[in-house]
Formats: sequence, structure tokens, C-alpha cells
Amino acid sequence: MRWGTLSGYGALVGAVRALECSPSAFQAALPQNASVNFAYQVKANETFQVPAGDLGYPTSPTGLPSLCAVSIQVQSLGNSTYGFGLYLPDNWNGRFLAMGNGGLLGGVNWLDMAPGSRYGFATMSTDTGHNATNANGTWAKDPNAVENWGHLAMHGSVVTGKIATAAYYEEDISYNYYSGCSTGGRQGLKEAQEYPEDFDGILAGAPAWWTSHLQPWTVKIALYNLPETADYHIPPALFPAIGDEVIKQCDPQDGLTDSIISNPLGCNFRPEELLCSANVTNATTAGCLTAPQISTLYNIYTDSIGENQTFLFPHLYPGSEAQWVLLSGSEPNPLGPNYVKYLLGLGDDWNFYDFDEDVQRLADKLQPGNATVDFDISAFHNKGGKLLHYHGMADGLIPTGSSNYFYNHVESTLTPQGIDLDSWYRFFFVPGMQHCSGTPTTMNAPWYFAGANQAAALGNTVYGVPGFRDEKHDALLAMMAWVENGTAPDTIIATKYKNDTTQAEVLRQRPLCMYPKEAKYKGTGDVDAAESWECKSLY
Repeated sequence: MRWGTLSGYGALVGAVRALECSPSAFQAALPQNASVNFAYQVKANETFQVPAGDLGYPTSPTGLPSLCAVSIQVQSLGNSTYGFGLYLPDNWNGRFLAMGNGGLLGGVNWLDMAPGSRYGFATMSTDTGHNATNANGTWAKDPNAVENWGHLAMHGSVVTGKIATAAYYEEDISYNYYSGCSTGGRQGLKEAQEYPEDFDGILAGAPAWWTSHLQPWTVKIALYNLPETADYHIPPALFPAIGDEVIKQCDPQDGLTDSIISNPLGCNFRPEELLCSANVTNATTAGCLTAPQISTLYNIYTDSIGENQTFLFPHLYPGSEAQWVLLSGSEPNPLGPNYVKYLLGLGDDWNFYDFDEDVQRLADKLQPGNATVDFDISAFHNKGGKLLHYHGMADGLIPTGSSNYFYNHVESTLTPQGIDLDSWYRFFFVPGMQHCSGTPTTMNAPWYFAGANQAAALGNTVYGVPGFRDEKHDALLAMMAWVENGTAPDTIIATKYKNDTTQAEVLRQRPLCMYPKEAKYKGTGDVDAAESWECKSLY
């Protein structure tokens, strides 16, 4: 067997000897607590039909490479089970890749497994032990299901998935990788903390790592803007006007007027510029805010502080306004109330208007599913693992500040142990990127770098970075270069296409810089070219 270069995705050159792609062949290789739901061959360029009833991830991926599609169920705590899916491509690159999930969703993420199979990875996704949408949290009445969601299902699926993969190819796996964003980012960090032997490299985006605070905050921030009849309520129709004013004030303050807010925390934003004048009769029509609405805006842009000045959760960054779904509607996003009702056990009748700090105290006490990630992830370092962590600065779902809060606390926890983070853990801000992918049309910021869940945002058959299939532009390839060649990434170049659907022409590219540095324009050259920028310290 011969292996291709890293820039060629390490694709295997030559035939791969494999077991039969059948339920009986896999069943014979699995431990007693696992059973095969199905195993069959998918021909090149065919569509894999997601099984009916997969509520969390119902979209069927198209244009797949020739592969074996497998579904396996595993016995867990009590009478609970969790399941996972595998794509085992004919042209295997010798590596294993696990994909993460989102929110409280249950189901195998077949769609996001597809790009991994196109690289040549044996690709896996767990259903986290239940089948549900984010709007339905009743599954969490079962504490065993919550434990599966919190950490057991991912770890167990990885362990069993590796067994199935090695048996199918009759070959040991060379390297093991993980890619996930949001809850998927949390799952990756939890793996680093709890099961450091599972992966050699972890790509974690916008991680929901502080679950016990994030979901109560999801209720709290909605209440800043509720009820809709209150004089302080800001209707979603005014969000674009707020976003425009933020760009107007904050864009020039980062040193270059280019529609992108590169340093939201460095912006001295003055909401009062949005105040309505005395003769305005309809604030929404006029695109201005009343004094009570300005007070709400201050709450949104301020860290959540509890009794005795206890820090509860960071605020949304200026620039996130185009994705303020947590502030829209007549009630909080279901993730928050479902967490309180079912994971904290307050029941179906709990009213979100009854939210108070007792809810936060209960979450801290119960820590449902042991889902929150601890700052001491030294075991992953000791094992030799590598961690790439990133977060969009226009994220309207998980405040960007929660990521540098985590990084800073990991640093303060591990530095006294003599552990240098730069050698194995690197964090990158992504200016202008929203939650996991995308950018506001008012910014058109470079956001695509083949991060977790990003390929499907461009198209069902996309993988890697079209036009730039190398480790300088592709975060997954950058991870592989770090793990396998020792080439640590100081920057990753993000891309914005003129048309994200066709990817035919590039609009902008910029380097993402390793925290605490940020990209600064050199003063000469094309502002939309990556080489015109350099990384400089924030401090």
C-alpha cells in the first residue's frame, strides 16, 4: 500500500481489501452489546437515503463516493441504547473521523458525514442516544438518556465504530480525528477531557461547553426582550437598523473601513446614536429606538451577572445582530426551556417567566449528563493530542466570549502545571462569521475554511475548500498536518466566495490568527487578499 501526500488528503493508492459490506460480516466483528441495523453498498455518485424517522438530521446526502453505509445500535445504561452510522469509503485514507451533533438534537448526522467520506475518511456520527428535534426535550425525562447525550454515546460510538472500521478494512486505523461545532464543539472538548485516548486531533467550533450556564442564559437573554407588549421590547424588524449602526461605528474603529468588524470587543459602541427624535411616532418604521429599548440593548451587550456580582455568562458581541434568533419571538428558544423543564426536571408546566437565579443554582448542582467541560484537559495534552478551537465573532447563538473565557481558564489551570498551550491547543477567532458558518450580507466576511458543518452550507456535494485544497486554507487538513507532520498552524486562511453556491470566484480571503493575535492590514496591497494581512498581538 502507498499513501498520497497530505495536500492530496492522504488518499490510499491501490485497492483496499475489505470484509463484505453486509450485516452478518459486521455483526461477527462487534462486541456482544452491539447489533447491526443495516449495512449495504452505496455506489459512486448515488444518494444515501436517510432512514425514515431520523428527526434530527433528515437530509439525505447526494453524490457520495462508493462506500459501505452501516448503522449500529449499542446497549448503554439501564434499558437505554445509542446508535451510530458509518460511511466506509472504498478508497480509504487509513484514518477515522467522527462528526459532532447540534443542540439537543437526536439522530445520526448523515449529511455532515458525507464530506469526510469524500476526503477518504471512515466517517462516523452518533445519534447521542435519542431521536428528537431541538423543539422536543421530553426524551430527557430519562436520566440514562441524558447521560448518553452528555458524553457516553459519543465515546461508546467512537470505540465501537473503530472496531467496525478496522474489521472492515482488515487494517489498523492510522490516525483518529474529530470535527464538531456548537454541541459538536462541546462533544469534542468533552472527549479531550474525559476520553483523551479517543482522538489524535480535535477540531472544535463554537463549543457549547458550559451547558449548565448556556441554557439558563438562553432563557434569561430572551426575557430581556419579553413580553412583546413591553415598552422595552425591540421588535426583530429593528435588528437590521441596530446592525447597520454597529457596523457604522465599529468597522472604522478596527483600523480599516471594510464592512467587517474585526475586533468587536475593542469597539466603543454608543447605542444612543439610535435614539428616536421627539417627532418620531413609529420607532420601527423610522428605524430608531426609544429610551427603554436602548436599555434593553445595553442588557444584550453586557455580561450576565448574578447575585453578589457572580459571573454567569458572557454577552453577545456587537456584529451578531443579523442572527439574534434568541431575541425573536414570543418565548425563548426551545433549547433553554427544554433544558430547564426536562434536564433539570422542573416539568412540563414550568413557565419561563418564573426564571430566576434558583434555576442557575440547580443547574450548577445537578450538572445534567455531566455535559459541561472542565478546564483541566491536561490528559489530552499528556496523550499527545492536538486541539484546534475556533469561534465566529458574529455568532448570535453562543456568545463568542464563551470561547476565549474557556481558553483563558484552561491556560490559567494548566500553565502552573508547566504545560504550554501553544504546543497542542490553538484558538482562532473568525471575524464576521456567524454560528458555525455563514456571514451577514452586510459584512461578507471570509468564513469558510472547511470547519465542522460548513461544507453542507455551500452545497450537498462540497468538501474541503474548493479551489484551495491544502492545509493553509482547510482546517481539517491543518489539523492533519499538525498531528502527522508536526506543522502547527499559526494562521488558517478563510474564504468568502462571490457566490457561495457555485464557489466559482473568490470575493475575499483573510488569515485567521491564533489567539490572542488578530489580523491587521499591512497598509498596502489588495485588502481582499490574504497576503495583505498579518497577525499582530491584541495587547
